[in-house]
Amino acid sequence: MSEELERLQARVAELEQDRRHLLALIEILQEISGSLHFVDIMQAIARRLGEAFGLDRASIFLAERGGSTARLVASFEDPSIRNYVVDLERYPELRRALKDGETVFIPDVELDPSLAHLRGTFEHRRVRSLTVIPITWRGVAIGAIRLRTFRDGPAFSEGDLRFCQVVASLTAKALRNAHRFERLQQRAGLPSSALSRERQRVALIGFLRRLLDEFAAREGPWSEGVLARASAEEIERLVGVALTVVSQEAAAR
Repeated sequence: MSEELERLQARVAELEQDRRHLLALIEILQEISGSLHFVDIMQAIARRLGEAFGLDRASIFLAERGGSTARLVASFEDPSIRNYVVDLERYPELRRALKDGETVFIPDVELDPSLAHLRGTFEHRRVRSLTVIPITWRGVAIGAIRLRTFRDGPAFSEGDLRFCQVVASLTAKALRNAHRFERLQQRAGLPSSALSRERQRVALIGFLRRLLDEFAAREGPWSEGVLARASAEEIERLVGVALTVVSQEAAAR
């Protein structure tokens, strides 16, 4: 009877874990679907993972050419870090994941000889485990998600690892979509600044159309003679007001 009860309790715990993972995936999908900018996507994923597991660190790295460095592009503990180059000699677990394209799981950092140079830091931060999940695209590791758990926190389970691997796969797809969007911008010859100017041009045309239609409806036919009697200062003031409206409308589009 007690064995049956233990099995039921274990199954309930497993189902509860699956439920939490599904809810976290839904939240991640909702957040990353609202942006095509890879920096915002990476930061959202790092934050969600950190919050979901109560982590000490949740960081996302992108691989650099040459294989000796990687670029830290998102960090749960410090969102201001977005483009920091790190030497992979100091991160052997990250180097291994990027090189082999396989998940690296170190359940106890104090027992891993490759991390001996960081033992003092890990002890101070009460770090328990390290997990590095590669972000792969077409069989090549283009980056990795690096997670650190607290010593007094829950250990990573097999289900947690599978969940993180799913998140890494979603991250790869989101990065690919963001890259395609940027390439489309470049092919169209419309970088971000040009797109902003294009929105302003459309807003200006729309504003002028509404202004002229409204003026004609209120005042009836008007001529250059009326315009000539207006002072230069008043014209300048109206131009300033119009440009302010245009900028506001362009920003709202």
